[in-house]
Amino acid sequence: MRHNIQPELNPVSIMTLRPTQITVGMAEVERKRADWRKRGLHEDAAFLGSHMIPCIKGPKDVLWVIDHHHLALAVHLEDVKQVLVSIVADLSMLDKHRFVNFMDNRSWLHLYNADGEKCDFDDLPKKVTKLADDPYRSLAGEVRESGGYAKDLTPFAEFLWADFFRRKIDLKPGKPLPEEAITKALMMAHSSKAAYLPGWCGAD
Repeated sequence: MRHNIQPELNPVSIMTLRPTQITVGMAEVERKRADWRKRGLHEDAAFLGSHMIPCIKGPKDVLWVIDHHHLALAVHLEDVKQVLVSIVADLSMLDKHRFVNFMDNRSWLHLYNADGEKCDFDDLPKKVTKLADDPYRSLAGEVRESGGYAKDLTPFAEFLWADFFRRKIDLKPGKPLPEEAITKALMMAHSSKAAYLPGWCGAD
């Protein structure tokens, strides 16, 4: 069982990659699409080569994405068909039950829907194009980009922040983030009530 990162030098179809989360922040996806369009053609390959999608090889050699869901979806929507991946662990010898348990134990699954409710493994979308929009994940990304908290290696850290904001701020899926919501979220991020969250930068 390998746990060292192994690059997959052959391009992999984005549509064969399986998500390990149920939602993304579509506002963040759109931001990544805009950034992609600003690059020249000669920069695209270099960018994808330095941003390989980390995956777990599961039963039947299916590749499960454990990070960069937003990037994978964004470049797919910009008509990129294939990406390079890095194999973080090879669990292809496990049956489904042991695979799910192992993934859950390593915090490689985020089984929560856009309402912050826990779901089952079988509720995971089959393709990145089926990821649902969670506006609070978009808000969490916007707050981090604005300096509200630091990037952290805690698995699914942004979703923990999203759930923190979910209880206090009213957002609607598919709608632009209101400036007042971002301002309020930034104030919340710097409050002592957020001290338990990964990347917290301290109270003002």
